[in-house]
Amino acid sequence: MTAPVIEAEGLGLRYNRRRGWALQDCGFALPAGRICALVGHNGAGKSTLLALAAGLLRPTEGRITAPARERLAYVAQDKPLYGQLTVDETLRMGAELNPGRWDAALAARLVASGPLPGDAKVRSLSGGQRTRLALALALGKRPELLLLDEPMADLDPLARRELMGALMADAAEHGTSVVMSSHILTELEGACDHLLLVHGGRVRLEGPIDELLAAHTLLTGPVADLSPHTVVSSSTTGRQLTALIRHEGPVEGPWEATEPTLEDLLLAHLRTPEGAPA
Repeated sequence: MTAPVIEAEGLGLRYNRRRGWALQDCGFALPAGRICALVGHNGAGKSTLLALAAGLLRPTEGRITAPARERLAYVAQDKPLYGQLTVDETLRMGAELNPGRWDAALAARLVASGPLPGDAKVRSLSGGQRTRLALALALGKRPELLLLDEPMADLDPLARRELMGALMADAAEHGTSVVMSSHILTELEGACDHLLLVHGGRVRLEGPIDELLAAHTLLTGPVADLSPHTVVSSSTTGRQLTALIRHEGPVEGPWEATEPTLEDLLLAHLRTPEGAPA
């Protein structure tokens, strides 16, 4: 069995008494080499979880283990970079801070495909250009673990597809583990093989995506008793029932049963107020 690249047990973080718990009683183990989709509502605790994994925050309770900082890279939502530096100076900084690990050719290739002028000040770059430069810094470090918080939000669809393709190809070639949060479900479906769903500050669903999809069934048909299965989400229109269930044994009844898509699975679990039972 593959050793986990990130492991959490009883993990919780409380910012202060007024804001309450950002995360509480979280436990999961992410095998190395996975491309993990981190999903949840705004405020669910995704950014907090990534910052804890990166070692930028200390947990209030429990523990989380991940590679040492020199072996991981973290790209935050706001892409913090030094505005007074040029693009070339930023890449030189990446090389100097990561001796022995820096892949100058990869970083330069990602920047050149922008293209980003080497003498342009970072503060003059657009949001999409800053994203490209931040990803070049992260991938140039050749990390074992890459943590991405809404990495493609500033990019147009064409640039998003190009950079996502480069990211996935590089991860596959070098066995890089990736945890990526995103609200663009189609972006996750074609790229990720593992799921971590955070709901209300807790991990509600976790595991290989193909196994999670196989454990659920999408039912349509007449209203009827769904026991002994766990109903994740259901709705009725007249006498017509649509429900996503986690099945316990064979699914029998007057329904049309199909395997859900990743989007079906995520939307069903996210619209359940307290999260479906784990």
